[in-house]
Amino acid sequence: MKPIGKYIAIDPIKEKVKTSGGLILSSDDVQDFRYRKGVVIKVGTEVNSIKDGDTIFYDKGAGHTMMLDKTVVTLIREPDVVVVV
Repeated sequence: MKPIGKYIAIDPIKEKVKTSGGLILSSDDVQDFRYRKGVVIKVGTEVNSIKDGDTIFYDKGAGHTMMLDKTVVTLIREPDVVVVV
């Protein structure tokens, strides 16, 4: 699989979020965050600043999900990435 152009294939990370006070937020509370975290599976042919294996934060409304070889993959565009960790 090789994304074309500015597309990036990612694996979204579903994480438990703990506040500084030690409270664990529910999944409904986490859904309210604007950005989500994911791991880059493969970058597109025109993506230069992001590499395979990078952990990123991206806009939660970005992209679409599809099934490839019995694996669920999310495709987003490079401009939807806000932070590379």
